[in-house]
Amino acid sequence: MDEKLDHLKFVVLDEEDLEIVSAHLQDAVIKVADVLWRPAENRLVVALNRFDWEGVQSGNPEYHRHRSALRFERVLSCKCRDVNPAGKDAILNLLAVEFAETDSPAGVVTLTFSGGGALRLEVECLEAELADLGPSWTTGACPAHVIEETVTPKARRS
Repeated sequence: MDEKLDHLKFVVLDEEDLEIVSAHLQDAVIKVADVLWRPAENRLVVALNRFDWEGVQSGNPEYHRHRSALRFERVLSCKCRDVNPAGKDAILNLLAVEFAETDSPAGVVTLTFSGGGALRLEVECLEAELADLGPSWTTGACPAHVIEETVTPKARRS
């Protein structure tokens, strides 16, 4: 199979585009050192290892990851919660990327990580790109999520 055919490239200009990108980025792993905030350029670039969910859905018995870049333009500010920028070797597990419009076309992009961490980007408008950077490689495990069940206490007998 031609490796080039497996490369993703998406341009994000609206919330629907971002939802598609978010689905492709679920369970991507990111080293804190690979989050590059460029305030003078109003840009945030995140290098990440994207899990190949589409391969799993197509029945491929091997699991793969792709080295990818997620780039946001027209970023006015970048704030973090429960992510220590000084901890360059820390690994983040991306759960979702969401957009909330504030004053059209401006809004807030939130990258949410497992364990409660998040990056909050204030943007002039939604303008981003996701692109795979090279060939994929096999990985031994498929990410899994524990679903917490709400337990209702049993009624007391008097």
